[in-house]
Amino acid sequence: MRYQSNDKSVLRSRLETVRRGLSTADRERAGHGYVLICGDVPEIRAASVVCCYSAFGTEPPTGPLLDWLAGRGVRVLLPVLRPDLDLDWSEYTGPDGLSVARREPGEPVGPRLGTAAIEQADVVIAPGLAVDRSGVRLGRGGGSYDRALVRARPDAFLAVPLYDGELVDRLPHEPHDRRVHAALTPTGLHRIGG
Repeated sequence: MRYQSNDKSVLRSRLETVRRGLSTADRERAGHGYVLICGDVPEIRAASVVCCYSAFGTEPPTGPLLDWLAGRGVRVLLPVLRPDLDLDWSEYTGPDGLSVARREPGEPVGPRLGTAAIEQADVVIAPGLAVDRSGVRLGRGGGSYDRALVRARPDAFLAVPLYDGELVDRLPHEPHDRRVHAALTPTGLHRIGG
């Protein structure tokens, strides 16, 4: 699929509309599917630290993935949105260790580790509305992850959970965009560029 518009706000609106049309059962199936798929991804299986996020709204559910990672002894770091829209990080201790933040996603209530904590991650699982076949990620537009991803180690494996149909041929991008290595959909892991 190729989106013709170069207007990111138009693309975001279209993608959000499609996501709102998904059933609760389809969303839950996707969340559990990511766990099965990640069990076969060498980079994720070998990771000792993973930065992920607590999904909200129409985002592909990450709750089962967070619990699976933590259950394997992986240190999972979740973002905490700062007033300047940059991301701080805190350790995931389970669903009871999350509070509802002003922008809806559950944020960990533990100690803050600083914006540079993402540098510890072997894997970063970042949110997105779509990814194209060159690894461009389309986020929600706040720029928080754009800032955070530049701090990730060069060798960190970057993946974005998506619903089927959100891996597209081409998206508009900026020179500063950090490209991701894979799109994770309910039907499998799609490696970018190989």
